[in-house]
Amino acid sequence: MKVAYILNTYPQPSHSFIRRELHALERGGAEVRRLAMRRSTAPLVDPADRAEAERTTHVLDLGATGLLREVLACALPAPRRFARALGLALRMGRVSEVGRLRHLVYLAEASAVARICSREGIEHLHAHFGTNAAAVALLAHALGAPGYSFTVHGPEEFDAPRALSLGLKLDRADFAVAVSQFGRSQLARWAAHETWPRLQVVHCSIEPGRFTDPPDLPEGPLRLVNIGRFAEQKGQLLLIEAMARLRETHPDLHLSLVGDGELRPQIEALIARNGLDRNVTLCGWLDEAGVRRELAAAHGLVLPSFAEGLPMVVMEAMAMGRPVIATYIAGIPELLRTGEAGWLVPAGDVGALVGAVVAMVTTPRARLARMGRAGRERVLERHDAEVEAARLAGHFRAAIERRAGAPVSADDLRRAREQAG
Repeated sequence: MKVAYILNTYPQPSHSFIRRELHALERGGAEVRRLAMRRSTAPLVDPADRAEAERTTHVLDLGATGLLREVLACALPAPRRFARALGLALRMGRVSEVGRLRHLVYLAEASAVARICSREGIEHLHAHFGTNAAAVALLAHALGAPGYSFTVHGPEEFDAPRALSLGLKLDRADFAVAVSQFGRSQLARWAAHETWPRLQVVHCSIEPGRFTDPPDLPEGPLRLVNIGRFAEQKGQLLLIEAMARLRETHPDLHLSLVGDGELRPQIEALIARNGLDRNVTLCGWLDEAGVRRELAAAHGLVLPSFAEGLPMVVMEAMAMGRPVIATYIAGIPELLRTGEAGWLVPAGDVGALVGAVVAMVTTPRARLARMGRAGRERVLERHDAEVEAARLAGHFRAAIERRAGAPVSADDLRRAREQAG
């Protein structure tokens, strides 16, 4: 089975879950071609990410001249087919926040993708995220590439489904994947009812072999860790407000922030304004080994997000035997249960967040350890990379087999004649 993964920017420090999925698919026997539109501007600190960068074709490296050649190579032999794809690009661009010109770029990228698929015998396309990667997959299919599917994580797709033409992408896909049951429910809002059976759930996952010996909880004052991109939706500014309140009664409490992003200056300013330099450490992006070291040094993970999909960092913390404080949003309650492996709080409620941290501080360490073990058992049972990749591969095979066994229609014959010029 030869599958092409369509991605916007890959690899990225925050997309290790995609890398794990790709590797699990390959261990299961699939051949996966990595086609990213652009290179990451973030430094790749993890050796595994650097290795992935070497294996990935970055379409925009072709430059304007190279992309124009790909467009002409698609348009000249089959002008009617190209005109239909152009119409789809303009249709999506008309409602999009980024406009028609950007979608013409997507069409050029799709031309390159379609040509690679033709040369290499790709049997299926799969995009991660329902944003521009899914648009490129849709347009590549319209240009003659095989059928496509895509994984929707949220929250971006759920914030602007009309502007992203999410319904169009869903209706034309062989199937679509949500990472949680909540995510599937949101896709059902925009997919035609008759396509609901094509909406699948495949969880994000971890590799249990990397979490075989979870460390004991450390001694000393409570240490928390937050991991993620410094962005509005992740809630780090609210977390710093909570730390400012907590310092009055718990002066030894410490928080490590692992990550980086556009909100870093604001986070630094808020830390300084509240005199939290000794209580909060900014770690920057770390490789996977560094993330595990921070989790091992902490008593728990805190994730005060305002919007999420199904956070990998929660899974990793649970696999490390660490209790979690997180917000009651999106797919998180499907993974984390209050009182069993941590605490769920309302999003945006700094008082509730403070209360959950105080509850963790005052919970006996033996009880915290039991909560960590309960979370570990749950995540290892529900989020094994090999199991989830096998489920996804099964959907790929079913889609390929459906296309191979489908009766030839008049439209199919017409498209075949057009492809032959």
